Amino acid sequence: MSGPALLVLYGSQTGTAQDTAHRIGRQAQRRRVKVRVLPLDGYNVAHLISESLVVFVCSTTGQGDPPDNMKSFWRFLFRKSLPGGSLSCLDCAVLGLGDSSYPKFNFVAKKLHKRLQLLGAGMLLPVGLADDQHDLGPDAVIDPWLRSFWEKVLVLYPSLSDVEPLRDDEPLPPSYTFHFLDEQADQTEERPRAGSEETVPSAPRPFAARMLSNTRVTEPTHFQDVRLIEFDISGSNIEFAAGDVVMIRPQNSAEDVQLFCQLLRLDPDASFTLRATDGAPVPARLPQPCSVRHLVERYLDVGAVPRRSFFELLASLASSELERDKLAEFSSAAGQDELHGYCSRPRRTALEVLADFPRTTAEIRTDHLLDLFPEIQPRSFSIASSLKVHQNRLQILVAVVRYRTKLHKPRRGLCSSWLASLDPQQGEVLVPLWVKKGSLRFPREQDTPVILVGPGTGVAPFRSVLQERVSEGKTANVLFFGCRSRSKDFYFSSEWEDLVTAGKLTLFTAFSRDQEEKVYVQHRVRENAAFLWDLIANQNACFYIAGNAKLMPGAVCDALKEALQQEGGVSAEEAERMLAAMEKTGRLQTETWS
Repeated sequence: MSGPALLVLYGSQTGTAQDTAHRIGRQAQRRRVKVRVLPLDGYNVAHLISESLVVFVCSTTGQGDPPDNMKSFWRFLFRKSLPGGSLSCLDCAVLGLGDSSYPKFNFVAKKLHKRLQLLGAGMLLPVGLADDQHDLGPDAVIDPWLRSFWEKVLVLYPSLSDVEPLRDDEPLPPSYTFHFLDEQADQTEERPRAGSEETVPSAPRPFAARMLSNTRVTEPTHFQDVRLIEFDISGSNIEFAAGDVVMIRPQNSAEDVQLFCQLLRLDPDASFTLRATDGAPVPARLPQPCSVRHLVERYLDVGAVPRRSFFELLASLASSELERDKLAEFSSAAGQDELHGYCSRPRRTALEVLADFPRTTAEIRTDHLLDLFPEIQPRSFSIASSLKVHQNRLQILVAVVRYRTKLHKPRRGLCSSWLASLDPQQGEVLVPLWVKKGSLRFPREQDTPVILVGPGTGVAPFRSVLQERVSEGKTANVLFFGCRSRSKDFYFSSEWEDLVTAGKLTLFTAFSRDQEEKVYVQHRVRENAAFLWDLIANQNACFYIAGNAKLMPGAVCDALKEALQQEGGVSAEEAERMLAAMEKTGRLQTETWS
């Protein structure tokens, strides 16, 4: 049997699955296996019947949803009209990347594995279930899974045993080559496109929304800086409903752009064109020609915590023996504990790593930049306003991420810090954005009550739904809100009080630090068991939870379960079944983030 042609298809929301897919692609190249690596929606799925060897790498988003760049593939593959044995000539494997703190852990990978089996595909391995919560991260599962995969491939294609693989320290050819222009291109700053009558803004064509205000809503001495930011979306064709999310792609700070250019000895004003070494299209978001400044500011994620693949590529480029040995250790399976302590735990950025390996950094060729640094990914924010109340406006509630580790410099969230730095009072500020359907769905019936549990910034989508429902005359609204202190971080307090006074909202609050004993929203849920039982059992109420995924959602669900047992006189197992039934019918929904 001749050598295989491997196809690696990925569905990725934040770039992790994409990075893993390219890692598999590099392993194939080193084994001299012909390989293609593509996003699932960038591949004609009708051709799958003629493939012989495929690896699917996919993450799970939201509440068990496929990533955006595999949704078309997903719809096609789950057509009922597809015949049972249509993939009988295909050998494949599925690797899932997930986070076990979410209830639908690796749901997409599990479902894809089963569907491929039903269509007759030969599954080379059990589905791989990588977990972000593992002490060593996803690689704790990915490493042994990939070893098993290549062992299976060698059994299928014994001729590969005769091929001399490339050594790990031999650099692979770059994906793109840079061609610098003799003269700096006359490049005006590229702005996101304004809306037109034909288009609705999307990731390839965001809308340049004017920022109207950027207001701190926490008390000035409070440790957490939280902003209410308002955008003007007039003329954008953007429409949204309660529960929808806005996507924003941030930019690197001027300080990081300058440092990066200094470390790599790049002229930020130099201009270049790109060519793909395999004839593939160049990244659509990069103009041609492009300036180095635009590339670093808008595209390369230089301030992220680098993945293992970053060290793998740096090691292959290094000529300093000392630095190469350390980089090789960090990129090896045995060195993952060491890498975790150096990079992941203290949240060391790629820029800081470059500064720690100066000799290797000085040897980085520009052609390798797009292989070394991933693309900046958009961030999603729950929309905190309703178009029925704020016409042509879109508001978000943003907690500015800033924390300390053992490193001297505080860690900062890229998007929240960038947004917080923008001041519309100093001149026009335009932010590229687009809107996506959210996972939350709210009842249309006039009399169906909603119970909303949204501590902290988790209240953002519930402000949107309350504005929408009140404008429609729906008054059966219950909100459980929690924060640290009534005087420091009680978001939208005057709005809630006005709705309570008008008889359009029942409000329960939990201020965890305003008394000796900490009180959280789950305690308020327990205290109001009889009230909640009546709403759920007799009035068909819907129950929603939004906020941090860590402990709160589970604690609230446990409190609700206890309320059902206490007031409904049911067993723990029956209460569990009631919650499962509510979830299945959309009467219990969660939107959480880590």
